[in-house]
Amino acid sequence: MTREEKHAIVQELSEKFAENSFFYITDAGGMTVAGINRFRRLCFDKGMEFKVYKNTLIRKALDTLGSDTAEMDNALKGQSGILFSKESGSAPARLLQEFYKKEGYGKKAIAKPVFKGAYIDSDLFVGSEYLETLSKIKSKQELIGEIIGLLQSPAKNVISGLQGGGNKLAGILKTLSEKE
Repeated sequence: MTREEKHAIVQELSEKFAENSFFYITDAGGMTVAGINRFRRLCFDKGMEFKVYKNTLIRKALDTLGSDTAEMDNALKGQSGILFSKESGSAPARLLQEFYKKEGYGKKAIAKPVFKGAYIDSDLFVGSEYLETLSKIKSKQELIGEIIGLLQSPAKNVISGLQGGGNKLAGILKTLSEKE
């Protein structure tokens, strides 16, 4: 690979990092070609992209992010593939877990591709112990929806109480006026 080709890949990767504020680094070493193809198909179906890069090129592209990504060096060993997601930080974690279930990985089996690290809105999560936690993170849209629901709930109760109270008051006044 020539310097120009490496520079072009680093440039492309830097642009992808700038476009996607969520990406996961995985290790697909030891996977069969058929297994990688099934994983890529699942990624495509979920609107994500998975691509394998050289660790040194990933490191150079990470340096362009403008934040401290030195902790990610621990994840840049072995074969590294990057899983890009535009929709949410938890979507790739859920996708990995779904793939593990589909492939039949048990508790003791080492699931492939192995989760090595994630970059989510300038935060780094390095190590497989974070996968479960990351899968439970709610997206920005989910959080906004919950907040709106919580804010609307008391307002709806007040409005229904006022409407219901108005009907009761009108009924009482009508009853009283009929008695006289």
